[in-house]
Formats: sequence, C-alpha cells, structure tokens
Amino acid sequence: MNDLLAMLSTAGPLAGGWGIHGLWMRRCVSAARRDPLSGLWTRAPFERRAARLLARNPHTAVVLVDLDGFKALNDTFGHAAGDAAIRSVGGSFAGALAGQPGAVAARLGGDEFAAAVPLADPVSLPWLLSGLHDEITAPFRHGGRDLVLGASIGAALSSDLFPDVRRAGPESLSVLLRLADEAMYAAKRAGGGWNYPGATEQRCTTAAGRRAGRPGTHAPHREEAA
Repeated sequence: MNDLLAMLSTAGPLAGGWGIHGLWMRRCVSAARRDPLSGLWTRAPFERRAARLLARNPHTAVVLVDLDGFKALNDTFGHAAGDAAIRSVGGSFAGALAGQPGAVAARLGGDEFAAAVPLADPVSLPWLLSGLHDEITAPFRHGGRDLVLGASIGAALSSDLFPDVRRAGPESLSVLLRLADEAMYAAKRAGGGWNYPGATEQRCTTAAGRRAGRPGTHAPHREEAA
C-alpha cells in the first residue's frame, strides 16, 4: 500500500508535466500554422478548413484579395511600413468577418489573402465584400503618418456552381478559387474595388458607400501608395 501511494505521488507531478508539455506543443503547432505578421492561417490549414465549410454550408463565399500599391509603399516608406500594412490587413479581416461565424481567412503569401465565409443568404455577399474592402483600405498608422493601400477583391459563391452541397467534392475549392481569382483580376483591371460573377458595375465602383474617382481610392489629403 505504501509502495502504491509512493508511486502515485511520483506519477502525479510527471503526468502534470506531460499535460503542460502537450498544451505547449499544441500551441506551437497552431502557431506554426499561422502567418506571423497577419495572424491569419497559412495556405494549407486554410484550404483544409475551407474545404470543410464547402461540404457543410450551402452558401459559402470564397474570396481572394490582392493589395494595390503594396510594392510602391515598400519602396517609398520601407519594409517596416509593408509589415505594418500586412498586420493591418490581418486586423481588417478580423473586423470584417467578426459577425460571420465559421469564417476562415488566410495570408497566401506576399500581399495575397483569401477567405471562405459561410453565408446565411447569398444576397449578403455584396455587403460582405464592400465591408471587407472598406476595412482593408482604411488608413493605418505608421511612422507618424496615415498610409492607405488599395485592394482588389474577387469572390465566387459555392451555391452558384454546386447547388447541392453534397456534390461539392475536393475539387470544389480549387474551382471557386480560380473563379475568385478571375473576378479579382477583373477588379484590378478596373482600378481596384471588388467583383464577383454577376456583380453590377455600380457595386464594383463604390467605396465606403459613396462613388469614388476610382474604386478603392480615398480622400486626396491622405497619403496613398499608388
């Protein structure tokens, strides 16, 4: 009996130590899957989570974002300003998707980002894209000045291609990413803003709820990297 109590008293701290170690390891693994600047998922964990969303939700928006003027900002204000911009975009995704339970967002690399967002109703897609665009193109503070970047955003809606969610197989995400990519480049060719198949010109060329000189632009007194 005494031997058993002695063994248990020795095993207790050891088990506790292993529990703490396991928690630490899980946190390390999770951190390795996150982009260190933006705090968003990296590509591989994003794709796994996005694929699960597509298999469970009838209306999932797949969104691609490319920053406009990012290289010019780096060249003009230095790489620290570029890092600040990436951190700001990470916060922008968090703000824009705060009311979208289950949404996942990622930094794919450089100044390219993605999100998969389950929607209760597909008609809310324009408001989602407009809100995300407004968040990303809002001024961010660096070096004592307000800096602004533009953004080109493209999206594709799963229910437009896969009305029956049960038929959304592993290839669905790649198809939707390709369509979102095409929509994003269409927005970029138009000067920025957001776009998706079926979007009207008026939807693409509004910024912060008002007409702009070109999509994604802001008031001229703010410094913007062109």
